[in-house]
Amino acid sequence: MATPISTQIRTPTGSPRSSDRADAAHISRGALVCDDEGVLLESVAMLPHPALRPFVRAISGYRQEGLPPGVHRGLPSPYLTLVITVDEPLVLAEHPDPRQPPGAYAAMVGGLHTRPALIAHPGRQWGVQVSLTPLGARALLHAPAAALASWDADLVDVLGPPAVELTDRLRAAADWRGRFAAVEGALLRLAGDGTLQAPEVAEAWRLTTVAAGRMRVEEIARRVGWSSRHLGERFRAEIGLTPKEAARVARFDRARHLLTDRVTARRAPDLAGLATVCGYYDQAHLTREWRSLAELTPSGWLAAELGFVQDSGAVTGEESGV
Repeated sequence: MATPISTQIRTPTGSPRSSDRADAAHISRGALVCDDEGVLLESVAMLPHPALRPFVRAISGYRQEGLPPGVHRGLPSPYLTLVITVDEPLVLAEHPDPRQPPGAYAAMVGGLHTRPALIAHPGRQWGVQVSLTPLGARALLHAPAAALASWDADLVDVLGPPAVELTDRLRAAADWRGRFAAVEGALLRLAGDGTLQAPEVAEAWRLTTVAAGRMRVEEIARRVGWSSRHLGERFRAEIGLTPKEAARVARFDRARHLLTDRVTARRAPDLAGLATVCGYYDQAHLTREWRSLAELTPSGWLAAELGFVQDSGAVTGEESGV
């Protein structure tokens, strides 16, 4: 029998420096699951430093060992994905853009996309994942999110020597606190001006994500004072997706997290109710979108992916309203 273990390290008061935060940890261990056959699944998360919260949605650590070799789907989300591995490289058997050849990465960053990435694993993976906002692409990668749209890049090609230093420090750390401190320190050193070229695009992105894709593009354009056509052109040039694609991805991401929460809480998936809550016309619409964005039905995805730790929930900052 698997025995879940959950611990919480409480956050101290005050505004500690990066190293102090790593010691006090602002860390929550979501789950450590082991069984008699040697399977280990571990999920750990860290609340981003206040200075990083406009740029970083979540920082999470994952570890899995003893599983059968397989393929994990890296699904579309409203965030760019930065991964630094602890030991073996991340092997991308297929990228969101099928024209990109397979590759193996000690550290990589992937842009926003509307097709899944296929990640081959030998039954074990171990690393830290950082979810970046488009503001984070500007501030931390020093490029617009559009530069990485549907593309996965070696982090060294994007950042140069700081990527090597980050990977070396993370791999030398003895525990999650040390790994998170290495990541946070590197991000704080990289942080620059995260201002998008147009505040209207930043507001359009905020409205899209806060509404989880349920606000019509025409209404977003009206609120920012642009025509729908002009918004589409400027939005895609900065973000890498059209406003409609961004809304689809935001709605899908919410649906995926709600579905995962329901199933892990041993509740019925209730796809019809999920479709209503997330703004789909009906369950058939929900299923079509899953086939398009995940290349699996919701039930097929649950059967293939449930229990994979890399996409587990993370401690995040507060959400603002529309």
